[in-house]
Amino acid sequence: MTNTAAALVAEAKPAVFWSDRPDAPDVAPALRGSINADLCIVGAGFTGLWTALLALEENPGRRVTIIEAEVAAFGASSRNGGFCEASLTHGFFNGLSHWPDELATLERMGEANLTAIIDTAQRHGIDADIRMTDQISMALTQWQVASLAEYAEIFTAHGVRHTLLDRNGAREIIDSPTYQGGLIDHDALALVDPARLAWALRRVVLELGASLYERSRVTSITQDRNTLVVTTEGGTVTADRVVVATNAWAEPLRQMRRYIVPVYDHVLMTEPLSTAQMAAIGWSERQGVSDSANQFHYYRLTADNRILWGGYDANYYYGNGMGPRYENRVASHELIAGHFLETFPQLEGLGFSHRWAGPIGTTSKFAVSFGRRFDDRLAWAAGYTGLGVGASRWGARVALDLVDGLETERTELEMVRKKPMPFPPEPLRNLAIQTTRRAIAKADRTGRDGLVLRTLDRFGVGFDS
Repeated sequence: MTNTAAALVAEAKPAVFWSDRPDAPDVAPALRGSINADLCIVGAGFTGLWTALLALEENPGRRVTIIEAEVAAFGASSRNGGFCEASLTHGFFNGLSHWPDELATLERMGEANLTAIIDTAQRHGIDADIRMTDQISMALTQWQVASLAEYAEIFTAHGVRHTLLDRNGAREIIDSPTYQGGLIDHDALALVDPARLAWALRRVVLELGASLYERSRVTSITQDRNTLVVTTEGGTVTADRVVVATNAWAEPLRQMRRYIVPVYDHVLMTEPLSTAQMAAIGWSERQGVSDSANQFHYYRLTADNRILWGGYDANYYYGNGMGPRYENRVASHELIAGHFLETFPQLEGLGFSHRWAGPIGTTSKFAVSFGRRFDDRLAWAAGYTGLGVGASRWGARVALDLVDGLETERTELEMVRKKPMPFPPEPLRNLAIQTTRRAIAKADRTGRDGLVLRTLDRFGVGFDS
């Protein structure tokens, strides 16, 4: 970390760029008293909003109530980079590792899901700057170059459209002295403005007849014969069916806490680049980019030519620690600011306008997991591991299938039927995660997986930034 990086971070506003806008929707009233619903959804992030939209479009007469502890899109749904990927499995290679026999089906479903998101936006007049583009993984070391070449061979074997880049090819697309090569995955990504997408989904589900109660934290979910009772600090919802869509905030259900771990991710947003600065880096096709280390950065351009720069320093806090005190870890922002300056030295003098952090809900398989409770009247979906902007719609679709007792192609998937390995209780949970983080950092330095990572891989378990 340099003094320049520290100074730039100090000048950045500690707020989420996407939601730091005067046109945010007015806060809905909190729940007061007792109401009835056919379907109660806990959580008004992407999973909850998609669940409501799908339920109402398929059954317009269904009484749908959404309960949100904060405000719609308060959590990961607005704190992400706006990468809306087709993958449902945290990337092709993670899917190949965990569900090789189902990967073709999952890839097909993922492509259809992304198409459905774009179609929904067009049908409902949603303006969220949704743009299809390529996704590029950049190699920063020679071992990463070799890894990308292996990935390209696997892409070829599976018919995935891609382009392998050498050093010059990578720098022709985006000019950084750190690039040693790259791999383009074509047609797998849409970039979006996540807050505007979430706010638009909020508008649509209210227009379709849903009830929304914000600032209403759920304190318990219980069963009363053939109904479920969702209790908040100010009231209750008696519902026939419940979908829990809280992701990292696994508060209402103890079962979820065994499988979902909150990991804090950190993000910076630059000031808008000038015409000269844009010319200095290239990036004319505005692709989504990450580097190919285990601890990786992800970055993209916004509509007004800012660079969003996030990732790398993922932090877990003892006891699934969450809350505002973990969101202002200046050291993490200074660390990734230094990496930004190393990647784009030609942008010296460019400032950061915003900095923020938020918890990513992750599982031991890095992808969404599902569960059911209360005689299958309740279903939950959580653990997207940073790729929930797109996969959350599919997760919502699966959760609806489960809670409605439907047997579909989705519910028959091993990914849906079998939960990932649970995380151990504390203090073993923290010890295991921190040991794995150190092993990953060492692997990035040496280009070789050590004993810890090889053992975890053997059991289908991992940790990722």
